[in-house]
Amino acid sequence: MTYEMDLEKFEKAAFILKTVAHPMRLAIVELLTENNKLSVNEICLKLQSEQSLVSHHLINMKLKGILQSSRDGQFINYSLRLKEINNLLDCIENCTCNF
Repeated sequence: MTYEMDLEKFEKAAFILKTVAHPMRLAIVELLTENNKLSVNEICLKLQSEQSLVSHHLINMKLKGILQSSRDGQFINYSLRLKEINNLLDCIENCTCNF
């Protein structure tokens, strides 16, 4: 593996990490990993958070290509666009660091 390939991999990883570097965004990603798709209302209920705050984070992650959305009647459902993010969650969950 060349350094150039590693650099591309690290740049993508850094972009993903910067995008999800917030507790609520990590929680949203985990929810969408466990559930193929969820509506904004479902995410709000599961996180016990206000719709405006959840929507802010969802829109940010969608604009950066982490999430995708689809309309189902009056509801907008979100799902993971970058499936590689599951590996990130696995790393966090299996970390032996004492936070």
